[in-house]
Amino acid sequence: MSRIGKQPVNVPSGVTVEVNESSNSIKVSGPKGNLSYTWHEMISVTQEDKNLLCSIRDGVDEGRAARSHWGTTRSRIQNMVTGVKDGYSKRLKIVGVGWNAKDQGRQIQLNVGYCHPVNLTPPDGVEFQIEQNGDVVVSGPDKHAVGQFAANIRDQRRPEPYNGKGIMYDDEVIIRKQGKIFGA
Repeated sequence: MSRIGKQPVNVPSGVTVEVNESSNSIKVSGPKGNLSYTWHEMISVTQEDKNLLCSIRDGVDEGRAARSHWGTTRSRIQNMVTGVKDGYSKRLKIVGVGWNAKDQGRQIQLNVGYCHPVNLTPPDGVEFQIEQNGDVVVSGPDKHAVGQFAANIRDQRRPEPYNGKGIMYDDEVIIRKQGKIFGA
């Protein structure tokens, strides 16, 4: 049995869930937005009162693939419920002399040491905000989309271990390396 999959997903007040068992899809809506997900046909999702229960369909072999889809489906649904209620956010800091980020309407413009600025457009439902200290906060209801857009920003200049420059997550620790030591 999947330890994660067998736990019920609690649906808080203010969040509505529509489960369509025939098309293997779920729609979750709340104050932060609307999300939908289509799960694998090996899995069954049922709604009982304010709980969602995931299980392996009858007649399906309970092998490794079914158990992994079971846990993944339950986690994705839990992330959707949390996202439409509270939302997710990632904070990035830009470290480098003259490096900054600018808000260009629907795009973010990064000046990170290249001869040209880098423009990135967030996916639908994902928003970004540039704070006074230069930090970039990416937020939205979809955990995957928020994390992917934050990773796309970080990939423009990954942190390097010698000078500590780059775009890094706020809680990320860069292990610094010692440079070459020249003898006399």
